[in-house]
Amino acid sequence: MIKNLSLGTGRRKTSVARVYLRNGDGKILVNGKEVNSYFANPEHVFTVKQPLVATATENKFDITINVKGGGITGQAGACRHGIARALAGFDESNIKVLHANGFLTRDSRMVERKKYGRRGARRRFQFSKR
Repeated sequence: MIKNLSLGTGRRKTSVARVYLRNGDGKILVNGKEVNSYFANPEHVFTVKQPLVATATENKFDITINVKGGGITGQAGACRHGIARALAGFDESNIKVLHANGFLTRDSRMVERKKYGRRGARRRFQFSKR
């Protein structure tokens, strides 16, 4: 039986990540794949690992993440938020460091909805004088 030390839910745009923190040696699985193979871009891998680097716990936990919705960048941000919340739940002394780096704050920026009479959210149709 695998025991979860802490749980965290991370969100960004339309992505939701459920993060499970377990004892281990630093393995990160995202939807059953290794983090480097799921996120092909090294910048996204760096984003996911930021809370672990900030709290100096890179090789202390095994992390399993289930993420769905949105695109790759949103999913990476959701994973970062979830890992930060899980680390804060595991040890409350991490909260100060995580909050100072902005990892516990949910990025509330969303896509603006399309308005009627417009081509997009703000873009207008081409004006024709004649």
